[in-house]
Amino acid sequence: MSGEYAPAAVWPPDSTGEQRASAVLVLRGRILSAVRTFGRTVRLGVRATVLAATDLAAGRFPLREAVVQAWFFASVSLLPAVLISLPMGVVIAVQVGSLTENVGAGSMAGAVGGMGVLQQIAPLAAALLVGGAGASAIASDLGARTIREEIDALRTMGIDPHRRLVAPRVVAMTVVAPMLAVLVILMSILASFLVASVGQGVAPGSYWLSFGSFASVTDLVICLGKSAVFGYLVAVIASQRGLQAQGGPKGVADCVNAAVVLGLLACLVVNLIITQIVLLFVPMGLL
Repeated sequence: MSGEYAPAAVWPPDSTGEQRASAVLVLRGRILSAVRTFGRTVRLGVRATVLAATDLAAGRFPLREAVVQAWFFASVSLLPAVLISLPMGVVIAVQVGSLTENVGAGSMAGAVGGMGVLQQIAPLAAALLVGGAGASAIASDLGARTIREEIDALRTMGIDPHRRLVAPRVVAMTVVAPMLAVLVILMSILASFLVASVGQGVAPGSYWLSFGSFASVTDLVICLGKSAVFGYLVAVIASQRGLQAQGGPKGVADCVNAAVVLGLLACLVVNLIITQIVLLFVPMGLL
C-alpha cells in the first residue's frame, strides 16, 4: 500500500460563481419583464387615447358605458373624498396656524393653507382616491373578464376590447379625477377656515383676503390638469394589469394589487415632474 497513492479528496464544487450567474439572470429577467410591461402600458395608453379621440369625432364613442363607469367611480370615491378632505383641512389649519403665529403672520394662514391644498394636496388626494377605489375596480373587472376568457370571446366576435372596455374607462376616470379634486379643495379649505377662525382667532375676512391675494386661476387650472393626468395614468395602468391577468382568482387579486401600487407610484413620480416643469416654465406672475 505504500506504493499506492490515496484517492484525491472530493470537495464540494464551489457554487459561488453559479449563484452569481443565476442571480444576474434573474435580475436581467425581471428588468426585461418590467421594460416589456412599461412598453405594453404605453402602447395601451396611446391606443386608448387614439380610439377615444377618433370615436368621439366620428360619433360612435360608447358614451353610455363611459357615463356608467364615471358614475360608478364617483359613487365609490365620494364618501372617501369627504372623509379625507376634512382631516386634511384640520391638520393644515393647526400646523399652518401654529407656524404663522410663531412668526407673527397669523393673517397669512389662509394663503399658506389654501395654496398648499390647491397646488399639492388636492391633486394628490384625487390620485389617492382614483388609485385606490378606481384602479381596483377597473383591474378586478377586466381581470375577471380575462380569466373567464370574455376578452378572447370579444376578439373572436370581431369586437375590439380596447375600444369597447378600455377607452370608456380611461375617459371616465380622466373626467372624474378633477371633480374629486374640486371636492377636496372645497372641503379642505372650508375645514381649514373653520378651525382657523373659530379655534385660532383668525379674522374671517383676513383669512379669505390672504387666500385670494395669492391664489390664481392658473393654480386651479394646474390642479385640475394634474388630477386629469393622474386619472388617465391610473386608468391605463389598471386596464393593462387587468388585461394581463392570469392564474385564476389569485391572478385577479395580484393584478388588483399591482394596479393600485403602480398607479399611485406613477402619480407621485409624475406629480414631481409636473411640479418642476411648472416652477421652471410658468412665469411667477401667473402663479
